[in-house]
Amino acid sequence: MGDYDAIILGAGAAGMMCAATAGQRGRRVLLVDHADAPGKKILISGGGRCNFTNIHTAADRYLSANPHFAKSALGRYTPQDFLTLIGRYGIAWHEKTLGQLFCDGSAKQIVAMLEEECMAGNVTMALGQPVTDVAHGDGLFRVKFGDRIVSAPSLVLATGGPSIPKLGATGFAYEVARQFDLKVVQPRPALVPFTLGPDDALFQSLSGVSAEVEVRWNKTRFREAALFTHRGLSGPAMLQISSYWEHRTPIHVNFLPDLGVDWLLNEKRNRPRTGLRRVLVERFPERMADALLERIGTQGDLGNLPDKTLRQIGERLAGWTFIPSGTEGYAKAEVTVGGIATAGLSSRTMEAAKVPGLYAIGEAVDVTGWLGGYNFQWAWASGWAAGQAL
Repeated sequence: MGDYDAIILGAGAAGMMCAATAGQRGRRVLLVDHADAPGKKILISGGGRCNFTNIHTAADRYLSANPHFAKSALGRYTPQDFLTLIGRYGIAWHEKTLGQLFCDGSAKQIVAMLEEECMAGNVTMALGQPVTDVAHGDGLFRVKFGDRIVSAPSLVLATGGPSIPKLGATGFAYEVARQFDLKVVQPRPALVPFTLGPDDALFQSLSGVSAEVEVRWNKTRFREAALFTHRGLSGPAMLQISSYWEHRTPIHVNFLPDLGVDWLLNEKRNRPRTGLRRVLVERFPERMADALLERIGTQGDLGNLPDKTLRQIGERLAGWTFIPSGTEGYAKAEVTVGGIATAGLSSRTMEAAKVPGLYAIGEAVDVTGWLGGYNFQWAWASGWAAGQAL
């Protein structure tokens, strides 16, 4: 029979959503977390305002070995469903850019709401309790923490991935999954700044400068702000493309996505006596214009420069190549690409096919969203789907 109907490991976004959903369906739920308070990652998200969903949520905005896996859960628990929930709690919100929704106040409101929802479902919380052992036999999962061993017919892995280790994040979910012979897609940091090698040392002088760009890796493109840092490249555009990037491959940056490659030829016809530097300073922050010019190695008035040279400069600015030396790793990664393989899970319930009663949700699963609220929506949707099935 077990002490509980379900034990959920991880009191983050997905775990709390799952616990509240199952608890309000009358299930006896225990929510366990090694942290002393729930929702630690929620609290730091969105600069403390929690970018809690994105109105443009669709499965094609997620990376997964199976791009169709997320469709079922996302289709059954939508951004509108989450807005209805926060509406019941009177939490004010606003849309920033690109469909990203944030709290007007604080991310604490989202955590407090999820705690209330768990209370409404009579969920028992065991916080500040690192799990030391997970076992399975006679149809029950046994979980050891502290000096207690508790049992339940269902166990939910909601402990996320290894990104942001300073909050206590680990690969614990993968270890448990492997213990039950579930495959794990090799995890790596995602939504993470790039580092640049000595070849691009020139750009370190631009630390703090940002510009709107279009960045491309293979066929994937994002148009958003890029930020130069003392170590490399960051900003939304770079974080987005980092989830797709493979080590030792180039990324291509269009510094002037609104202009064609021949724009300098038009400038030459209209004002031949204007210097190349002046034209670039009109388009870029001055420090950035100088750094690009230094790399291009051309100076002078437009009228004195051959059309071929101006076209080459236009092409270079439209497809500037960087080969990142790496990324800032899990310490700075907002999420993890990879995780528990979707091939072994039901897309409807998140239950493991080989191990009845074992579920995996949220970031622990090989489903990773774009920047901008997509990962929270996956947490709500996958948590809700499992909570309905427990």
